[in-house]
Amino acid sequence: MPDLANHERADDTVRIATVAALAVVSILPILVMLSTSLKTQSQIFSGSFSFFMMPTFENYRNVLEGRFLGYLGNSIIVSVVATVLTLVFGTMCAYAISRFRFAGRSPIAMSTLLVRTIPPAVLAIPVYFILTPLHLDGLAGLTISYIALNLPFTIWLLYGFIEQVPTELEEAATVDGCGPYRLFFTLILPLLKPGLAAAAIFTFRIAWNELVLASILTNRTSRTLPYGVYLFITDVGIDWGQLMAAGMLVALPPLIFTFVAARQIITGLTAGAVKG
Repeated sequence: MPDLANHERADDTVRIATVAALAVVSILPILVMLSTSLKTQSQIFSGSFSFFMMPTFENYRNVLEGRFLGYLGNSIIVSVVATVLTLVFGTMCAYAISRFRFAGRSPIAMSTLLVRTIPPAVLAIPVYFILTPLHLDGLAGLTISYIALNLPFTIWLLYGFIEQVPTELEEAATVDGCGPYRLFFTLILPLLKPGLAAAAIFTFRIAWNELVLASILTNRTSRTLPYGVYLFITDVGIDWGQLMAAGMLVALPPLIFTFVAARQIITGLTAGAVKG
């Protein structure tokens, strides 16, 4: 028994050390970006790196005085609308695939996840030639693209949740006089909350951070934050202080969103992926 207890403690120590090392590797780039954003150009190129210095918010002030707030508004519109519509369409599609029997049901269920493996960069040029003739090469086209990009993962995730809901619950509700719409909104949707939360977070983060499609489907007035950050890299040089400040401002909302809903992400991915 003592040997078994010592072995378990050793395993716990290894796990804790591994998690701590991964946490440091993950957090260190964020700390470097934060530290750089609080330095002047002379401090950045001084040749010595240190987290301890007299901070300056000049870089943040310069970023916010430019077109950053306009890019922020565009990103909020695109990300929020894409997330809401993706959840609406994804939930209905997942429920239809799970509960209805029709030709091609199984191939459709399997192909939803396979489509998600296609990189956005591969789709960029075809999407541009499809949407441009329709005059959708702005925020509307970008939103449509993000919905199409995130639907496969959302359908696959919610499909696993719906498969775990016993059909007997729906049959009992139907016998009690519950119609199809009331059945879906009052019985099914509340049981999908963890999956909806996980899907919302992943959809929002992709729409918020995506650059390739945003760079070809937007113009001077409809640019989003990732492309706005890219503009700090010019032929003249790179303003590292403002670039890091803009990067921190872009990274902050998804970081907060993820930390607040971390439990929902874990629950959604582990519970919803059991069946599918």
